[in-house]
Amino acid sequence: MKKPILIFVLLLATSFSVQAQLLQIGLKAGINYANATGTGITVDGTNYKTDAITSYHAGLIAEIKLLDKFAIQPELLYSTQGASYKIGIKEYKNELGYIAIPVLAKIYLSNTFSLELGPQASFLLSEKNAFDAKDSNTFDFAVNAGLGFKITKSIFVQGRYVLGLTEVSQDAKTKNSVVQVSAGIMF
Repeated sequence: MKKPILIFVLLLATSFSVQAQLLQIGLKAGINYANATGTGITVDGTNYKTDAITSYHAGLIAEIKLLDKFAIQPELLYSTQGASYKIGIKEYKNELGYIAIPVLAKIYLSNTFSLELGPQASFLLSEKNAFDAKDSNTFDFAVNAGLGFKITKSIFVQGRYVLGLTEVSQDAKTKNSVVQVSAGIMF
């Protein structure tokens, strides 16, 4: 009776060990350098130039290892994006808070470096406008491309560019453009 129980416990422990290697979950946070690309804001027929803002992102990350050098990396992030606009001598800031869900293909170039590519769906949660503008669209679709570097088995850093494909607002004809630098830990 003791032998089958011991075998079962050993098989169960092996199963958990294999699953831990296939799935890792962690946390990440970092800074955004966000801007709006496109024709900008037009007020009374005048087009105004956008400038970048510095903001942040933070959230959960997972890595599902499918092959030795390939994984899928879904994330659930809160990310602030937007731009500032100069109208006359005044500067106005438009900050948009999104729940972003990137799903990236992660290709390991070595044991520590990885290339990350994939789509991102974002849902608008908050909008802080320092000027009277039309409401922003509640959905944003983008593509991501970046690099990752594992400092240790658990600690990593990432750099990424997020290119918006949908317009932030129908009136402004602008799209999100974000450079992200982040650090995180996998458990």
